[in-house]
Amino acid sequence: MLTIHTADAVLGAPDGADSVAVDGGIVVAVGPYERVSAAFPAARVRRWSGLIGRGLVNVTAPELLEAVYHPDPREAGTLGTEPLSGTALDPLALDDARWGASARRGLQRMLRHGTTAVAGTFTRPTVRTAVARSGLRLLPPVDRDAWPPVSLDPLAGPGAPVGPPAVEGPADLAVFGVRDAAELAARGAGSCVATVLGGRLLFRAS
Repeated sequence: MLTIHTADAVLGAPDGADSVAVDGGIVVAVGPYERVSAAFPAARVRRWSGLIGRGLVNVTAPELLEAVYHPDPREAGTLGTEPLSGTALDPLALDDARWGASARRGLQRMLRHGTTAVAGTFTRPTVRTAVARSGLRLLPPVDRDAWPPVSLDPLAGPGAPVGPPAVEGPADLAVFGVRDAAELAARGAGSCVATVLGGRLLFRAS
């Protein structure tokens, strides 16, 4: 379905660009709403408050999914709700099934941080299956001069600013509930209010 996502601005795009048109899984236009809507008058329109950018890539995904446990909500009373790692994993005696379930929850958390792709190699079979079934794009490992912190937030640590979606590229978008790039840098990807992968809205903040 042809859809126009419009917000306050598109990150990294020329001044005045506030909209992204998506046809199926492909970006077909980026520009001012007046121009984009005139080019695609029959498109459905989704309006967002904030900034639209390219979907993010989490390059620490192997560590996040294979060395960090994401508790089940039913375990909140004993384990809390935050991810666990290091010696905190020792008493859990995690088997492959629990690692797979943890990975599925971790992938959902990544979507809530604007992530549409993960980079790296996964060695646990149940985690590989979870990644494959998630729909997130799988990219090769990335050479990193400055190793970023292992984080659900791909914007944590040094890195390039979020750029605009590429016309004729995949319709992988993240919408951040911020006023400008400075606020995004301060709040990070936790400010994400919507994630679109291949043209499909997979996360929307309630």
